[in-house]
Amino acid sequence: MTRRKKYLKKVRYYVRNIFEGISLAFVLVIILYFCLDRPREEKLKNENIYLKSELEELNRRLDVSISVMEDIANRDNNFYRVMLQADPISDARRYAGLENSSTYGKMNDLDDLTLVNTVNDKMRMLERLVYSQSLSFDTLRTIAGERQDRLSHIPSIQPISHNDMKTMASGYGYRIDPIYGTGKFHEGMDFSAAVGTPVYATGDGVVVKAGWNSGYGNSIDIDHGYDYLTRFAHLSKVYVKTGQEIKRGDLIGLVGNTGKSTGPHLHYEVRYKGVPQNPVRYYFQDLTPEQYIEMIAAAESASHVMD
Repeated sequence: MTRRKKYLKKVRYYVRNIFEGISLAFVLVIILYFCLDRPREEKLKNENIYLKSELEELNRRLDVSISVMEDIANRDNNFYRVMLQADPISDARRYAGLENSSTYGKMNDLDDLTLVNTVNDKMRMLERLVYSQSLSFDTLRTIAGERQDRLSHIPSIQPISHNDMKTMASGYGYRIDPIYGTGKFHEGMDFSAAVGTPVYATGDGVVVKAGWNSGYGNSIDIDHGYDYLTRFAHLSKVYVKTGQEIKRGDLIGLVGNTGKSTGPHLHYEVRYKGVPQNPVRYYFQDLTPEQYIEMIAAAESASHVMD
């Protein structure tokens, strides 16, 4: 055998050994990967499932929290700020460029990245709502301190006890006149109650009219100052006189059925600068949140005008 042939044979031998070694190493790597990494992969998979379930639960809790904050914001605008005659806060200011929560779709079937981004967006929205509401309450506290006398005069309780009221006969707004059958704007609220039910002043003020007043029957007008006036109509008894100073909660008369009336009830009005207001906005001192919601629902659904 020539030297060249021996050399080539030797080279092939080494190449074959190297190839077999690489093949064996590859097989060993595959075996080690499936044998050693499988438990680790299974653990990571289970952790991923757990983290996603926790993320979905956090998302649901954020939905509830945002809903609560939006309810508080609504009450702030339509309740506390009405009480203090402060301008409402616009959605643009409250959300400061963030999307309203109603624009978020259902979280089912969202991929992980979309779910994470959605939760982050909601967290930023909740933080903004809490921050905005905190500033609003600070502002209202300052206003309240400056307007303590005003607060004592603004009408802020029901004119009859919540326990004495049978039902809400009619709310504020357009209704059908019970006598003439024509459309009319009902400028107050009708509280159905038995004749003789006590009627109370809803804020400090001075009686500017007491006695018979045409279709209102026996009625009382109280000037509360700060451009507010309240009217109590169809009374059976009047216990105050013109010029008398009264305090919130004073007994001023009794429910009756006098004047243009189709049954025992109290017709109650709140006027600001001579313009009728929806009285349901002025019961913030004597009703619980649950009673207030019940009152709003009753006022909106009531349709039987009694005067």
